[in-house]
Amino acid sequence: MSVNHGANLYDLSKKYGFSKDDFLDFSSNINPFGASQLAKENIINNINQVSIYPDPSYVNLKASISGYCNCSTENIVLGSGATELISSFIETINPKKALLLSPAYSEYEKELKKAGCIIEKYYSKPENNFKIEVRKLIETINSNKYDLVIICNPNNPTGFAFNCNEISLLLKSISSFVMIDETYIEFTNTTQFSSTNLVDDFSNLFVIRGTSKFFSTPGIRLGYGLISNTKIRDNINAHLDLWNVNIFASLMGEVMFKDLNFINNTIEVMTNQRNLLINELSKFNDLNIYNSQGNFILCEIQSKNITANELREKLIPHRIIIRDCSSFDGLDEYFFRVCILKPEDNLLLLDKLKEILN
Repeated sequence: MSVNHGANLYDLSKKYGFSKDDFLDFSSNINPFGASQLAKENIINNINQVSIYPDPSYVNLKASISGYCNCSTENIVLGSGATELISSFIETINPKKALLLSPAYSEYEKELKKAGCIIEKYYSKPENNFKIEVRKLIETINSNKYDLVIICNPNNPTGFAFNCNEISLLLKSISSFVMIDETYIEFTNTTQFSSTNLVDDFSNLFVIRGTSKFFSTPGIRLGYGLISNTKIRDNINAHLDLWNVNIFASLMGEVMFKDLNFINNTIEVMTNQRNLLINELSKFNDLNIYNSQGNFILCEIQSKNITANELREKLIPHRIIIRDCSSFDGLDEYFFRVCILKPEDNLLLLDKLKEILN
């Protein structure tokens, strides 16, 4: 399995002679409207704090996250990006046997292999529109006695999501630890799909979120995890570096989780644009489109007259980058993924796809 997290704009800029800012990157899944203006202003107004250490307890940052997720501050673990927390949690519980819902983000498997864990996969399949029946999943887990189950919700790259009632049933029915990566949950209805409100009630649940995608802040490397299991939480915290979240990440987080105008506007525009893209892409005779709860859409080329990589290469001269999904375990060379960008960019993508595929 190759490790591939999307386009490297620096390499593409050198290869094609374009500025990296000229590309329309439909492969990265990052909110195209940028970060919260209020959060950026908070950094500007407090730029002199670069000369002091962050609060080691991150009281204000945790209070902001607590209000945003409706969870207890004591159950929050902070990380330098979600990936650090994935690594720390797996290292802490040291699972011997894990179930990975696939296709999936490659870092899960990478970290499980570091721990010497036996990895089994539960594949969602295109013939079922990548939907997973939770009761069948529960049967599989209980019959195989896994130490850990890893779920990306909504799943990247398929877009499928369990609702919180299904997750609650899962947690009640199994004894395994469950790690749920909610990197893309904020692009959908969190009341219906998020598991953050379950954390205080289930000691076998660890929910991870990052700020790179929805809040468009990959550069600050801020992630957070929610867990009520005191022993596991304390162990994770004991092995994280002191001040692992830098002052600017803390300053942004204190504000952006409270910026309701930014949050609500992002949800409204991205939902409308996702619906538009799904509807328009579904009109292509050569494409099978899978419904998504994320800010991305998985597409399958049905005719097999062109591969996803060939389509990607044809789009790059137009400064458009899509994600070839052949590197995801369980998907072949005819799957690609596009994320939601600004309305005018989404229309341009549709136009260029029509030129190539029709």
